[in-house]
Amino acid sequence: MQCPVPTDVTDPASVQALFDTIEQEFGRLDLLFNNAGVNAPAVPMDELPLDAWFNVINTNVTGVYLCARAAFGLMRRQSPQGGRIINNGSISAHTPRPYTAPYTASKHAVSGLTKALALDGRPFNIVAGQIDIGNALTELSERMTRGVLQANGTTAPEPMMHATHVANAVRHMASLPLEANVLTMTVMASAMPFVGRG
Repeated sequence: MQCPVPTDVTDPASVQALFDTIEQEFGRLDLLFNNAGVNAPAVPMDELPLDAWFNVINTNVTGVYLCARAAFGLMRRQSPQGGRIINNGSISAHTPRPYTAPYTASKHAVSGLTKALALDGRPFNIVAGQIDIGNALTELSERMTRGVLQANGTTAPEPMMHATHVANAVRHMASLPLEANVLTMTVMASAMPFVGRG
């Protein structure tokens, strides 16, 4: 069994080395889940350092593109041809939170990229879908249980869901035959302030 391959998704050479290893070790790739992502401090846009903007865009957009590009190439070359690419979007791909311009922009870009992959992959039996996640409880999101800035300017704790529900949703998307696809799926804490936000 292959050991994990540490990869910097913002570095084209690092990503290519990962996919070269996959091809050499397994000869094919059937599934890619693009899950790497970062956020930026929630501050007014004119106070955000530009390096924070570039870090979000480089990781959340360019990283998704580089990994999808390498997977697409391998899935085209392999026999039988095809495979599935699942991108991690976000509730923010639909509706922003206050002071999240970099993250929101990056997740809207992922939505466009997912649709382009789904279209461009058709001739090669490559399918693409996106999972948009809202308030899954992790070490990074635990702070939301103590209060998050809301669209009306107040700060309020938000309901969370167990991350296992996200894993189960991704597993469902991955389990489908290539003749079927979940183009977009939203998995969220039922009572989170998303429906009606803004």
